[in-house]
Amino acid sequence: MERLQMKYLLDTHVWVWWNMHPDNLSSKVYSLLESPENYDEILISAISPWEFSKLIEKKRIGISCNPEEWIAEALRMPKLRLVPLTPRISYHSTVLPQPFHDDPADQIIVATGREENVTLITKDKFIQDYKHIRTLW
Repeated sequence: MERLQMKYLLDTHVWVWWNMHPDNLSSKVYSLLESPENYDEILISAISPWEFSKLIEKKRIGISCNPEEWIAEALRMPKLRLVPLTPRISYHSTVLPQPFHDDPADQIIVATGREENVTLITKDKFIQDYKHIRTLW
């Protein structure tokens, strides 16, 4: 019998917390991410490094190293795949089943998760309550 693929998409804050403040993660998410044998693949939307960079620009987070080096290192998570912002995902982010809010990064992340048919790991309550994507926290 074929095993179901266990693939997850990390919301930007989950990716950042895993690499900066893993104690901010739920125990369920921490346990999953700390053991790569628990999953087949972890996905990151191409928008997440941009969102991280915007947080630095707006001084909402601070880091003590070069941001490009931080991003490069954070993308070295085991079994991680950076999902490009394709024309299809771009379009689908603008026609998500309603209701959904108008944050472009969240729209792209949710559209990416739907396109890849994965579970989105997020603490964002609005996304957790959205009926058109599977979430985990």
